[in-house]
Amino acid sequence: MLPRRHRLTSGQDFRSVLRGRGDGRRRRRAGNRLLVVHASLPGTGPDAETSASAPSCPRVGFVVSAAVGNSVVRHRTTRRLRALVRRHLADLPDGTDLVVRALPVAGSATSEQLAGALDDGVRGVLARGV
Repeated sequence: MLPRRHRLTSGQDFRSVLRGRGDGRRRRRAGNRLLVVHASLPGTGPDAETSASAPSCPRVGFVVSAAVGNSVVRHRTTRRLRALVRRHLADLPDGTDLVVRALPVAGSATSEQLAGALDDGVRGVLARGV
């Protein structure tokens, strides 16, 4: 379980990471055959959020659609991703929002395959974010 302060909970937060514009944040995306990782990194421009309104720790949300499988498969996939993403929290800069979107084949992937895909995705969005 992720602590509440590390979770994206509202639809507005998810939309902001996936499609947001004009808030001074840098958006990055990295994908592979199992996952797509979307990141909203703290900006440095004049439109960047002030430190008082920006979250102080990284937050993560998950999108696992019905295309992944039935309810049991979707929830199992989400639990495995949640456990895997915990070890990346220390690597993420403060104020980073991350959305991990599972693609249909993720439901049948092993935990090792999901871990590798998540590692590649997080590495990809952070490398582009520098």
